[in-house]
Amino acid sequence: MKLTIIIVACISTLAGAIAIENPEAAAVRREILLLESRGVNEGRAVASGACCIAEVSKKEDVCNVNGAAGKCVPANSAGCGAALTCIANAKLSCNNNVLENGKPTCRPTA
Repeated sequence: MKLTIIIVACISTLAGAIAIENPEAAAVRREILLLESRGVNEGRAVASGACCIAEVSKKEDVCNVNGAAGKCVPANSAGCGAALTCIANAKLSCNNNVLENGKPTCRPTA
């Protein structure tokens, strides 16, 4: 009897620990894994969210914000502190004549 109770308790604990992921989050995670496998950002992790990875991401690194491709830029618009901000490509203005880390310099569109 005690063994049955212990087994039922263990199964219910494990069942509660299983994470159910929504399709949008799975797609974003899959996209980030694909970008990292292609070697973008020279092997550094691809940031996902409003803030890039502090002390890891460099200016113009590829990132993902709200499901859209973007770049890590100094914007300080998302409360990221010392970290760069991930801004969607559609909201950036880029200057192909000025390079940063080997990529065109981009800044948020005013």
